[in-house]
Amino acid sequence: MTIRVDPSQLETGIPHTKILVAGLACTLVCLYLADLNAVTGTKYFSVFGGLAFVAAVIWGSDTVKTLQSYGLAVGHPSAGIIAVAAGLLPVVLASRFGPVAAPLVAIIIAAITGVIIAFVANYVLMMKIPVMLSALTELSVLGACMLMGLAAAVTGGYTWNDLTTGAGGSTVAGSFLGGGLVVLAFILAALAISHPWNATSGGPGWKQDRMLMLGAECGFLSLIIAAILSFAFTGAVPGLVTLAVAVCGWLWSYGRYIAMSKRDAAAWLDTKPIPETKEV
Repeated sequence: MTIRVDPSQLETGIPHTKILVAGLACTLVCLYLADLNAVTGTKYFSVFGGLAFVAAVIWGSDTVKTLQSYGLAVGHPSAGIIAVAAGLLPVVLASRFGPVAAPLVAIIIAAITGVIIAFVANYVLMMKIPVMLSALTELSVLGACMLMGLAAAVTGGYTWNDLTTGAGGSTVAGSFLGGGLVVLAFILAALAISHPWNATSGGPGWKQDRMLMLGAECGFLSLIIAAILSFAFTGAVPGLVTLAVAVCGWLWSYGRYIAMSKRDAAAWLDTKPIPETKEV
């Protein structure tokens, strides 16, 4: 299968390269701010892990759009699944390198994973999509960033100790990895990154700012669930801080998205309906 699309038609609004740079920078800064938990011996900075997750979702929604604009109509959900699946192993492997090196190691391993997956897709499955290499590499990195962000939001960090220490200091069976919370994080991340382009791509009047705002709304909505889970790991006060930020962020982004939807819908109010044919 070969798909040919003029790439110039895919770039509207803010160029994807700028979104990539800004999204990666914001995600890394927030992940390292979450490391202040280890420095201060508290869990109050866990909220920055959640903000790293939201930044990655906003960035990733445009990445999914870049890939899916090549006509993969049934690929919207699969893009989110493959992103998080490709990012899971890098997160686990990088967790052994400590809080400072872990994000960078995870990004490097995830990028290599994405290149391998893209090579198989283009040259074994013969999909031959021009942006496959860059998009899947980026999606793999995004998957790793989203999972690290959610792990930090829930447990207070993303090192091996954080991922395997159970709630309240219990055994590994009650931990982020052993207790199966990573599965819930997988679903939250995959849905959040897949939905914005899937929900805004149909019909006329697509606008990039509306899609990115929906990405923020999906990110904060997933963060609300992560914040509720964090009470068992980080304690009541840090959990309330994360929950408050998540709820406020969701209310703001949802309100902005509805306003943008009304704006774009109003632009089509003067469209006349298709006239019905009458038999003579």
